[in-house]
Amino acid sequence: MNTLFRLEHIRYADICYPSPLEISSGDRTFISGPSGSGKSTLLKLLSGIVSADEGSIYYRDKNVEEYDPVLLRREVLLAHQAAYLFDGSIKENFETFYRYREESCPPDELLRSYLDICSLDFDLDADTGPFSGGERHRVYLAICLSFQPKVLLLDEPTGALDDKTAFELMDKLSIHCHNVGIDLVVVSHNEAVTAKYADSIIRLEATDCESEADSHKITAADDKADDKAGDDSE
Repeated sequence: MNTLFRLEHIRYADICYPSPLEISSGDRTFISGPSGSGKSTLLKLLSGIVSADEGSIYYRDKNVEEYDPVLLRREVLLAHQAAYLFDGSIKENFETFYRYREESCPPDELLRSYLDICSLDFDLDADTGPFSGGERHRVYLAICLSFQPKVLLLDEPTGALDDKTAFELMDKLSIHCHNVGIDLVVVSHNEAVTAKYADSIIRLEATDCESEADSHKITAADDKADDKAGDDSE
């Protein structure tokens, strides 16, 4: 399996990451850990939104510093935890985002398909103003999906959703990204979602840079085996 990202001796502010830290292409990689362990910051580093103070990050075996930063952020797209939407309808939001990218907005039929992937049953002319936080975030996520990135970084995509909607969203997202070849890297506090959908899990620990940064990368199969062993020992 090819390496998607490799981080070597990365420090950002007072956060130090384990070295080397690798994320494989073709996996649904989930990142977990306590507050302050640098999960969201890691996604920003991978997408080039922020730059490391020390160390090197490689994307597909090429240092991210060698990429055009705008092109990198479009290829490795971060869907933030906060939903960035403009006033107006769903369709107007799609059009505004595409206008900023200086690209043509896809046809309505395709836009509706992205809404469906994100478990949204609204007309394109629906006003986003009254939407709940979870609905707004899924509209934002549908817009991000429509850009067809090669890597989609998701920061707490199910954080504002009930369990039923969370699993429905992750089912559809996983199928779509697998079918079109989008690599998924997900930060999530939802242990049930992580257990079901993660092919590999990176667990970060909150450490300062005076002590060695710690993480434990495991496969989903290993994780479930550990859980089973714990159950048997009780």
